[in-house]
Amino acid sequence: MMNRMTFRTVLGAAVLTAVVAGPSVAHHSASMFDMQKRVEVQGTVKDFRWTNPHSWLVLTATDEASKGAEYNIEMNGPGYLVRNGWKRESLKPGDAVTVTINPLRDGSPGGNLVKVMTADGKELSAQVGGGAPPAAPAPAAPQSAPGQQP
Repeated sequence: MMNRMTFRTVLGAAVLTAVVAGPSVAHHSASMFDMQKRVEVQGTVKDFRWTNPHSWLVLTATDEASKGAEYNIEMNGPGYLVRNGWKRESLKPGDAVTVTINPLRDGSPGGNLVKVMTADGKELSAQVGGGAPPAAPAPAAPQSAPGQQP
């Protein structure tokens, strides 16, 4: 039988291993997407799945380049999307949209969602932090020493 000190040591090591290893096992690679390329596809929403750890958009393409193809598009999870202005009801089956994606490397119809433009002109980013870099701050006005004219 294990003594109390050995049990605590083994339990502590198991908990530490689970805490450290958990996040690394929980996430997968994005290597299937060509993150250096962006493709725009027009289509109709077939399904929008608001799920963790990733939401999904199934789109039937209506543009000439890929008419009729069904795109399976991976997105960030609801937590990220909410911070970018999304709601569970942001997309509904039948909605006409234009999506920008990082396409799948193997050429299959699908990819990683960058943004959606709805028919009414609303743009929704699916990227962490909204997808657009922050605007550069305006240059500061020159400061003059007290008693001097600028």
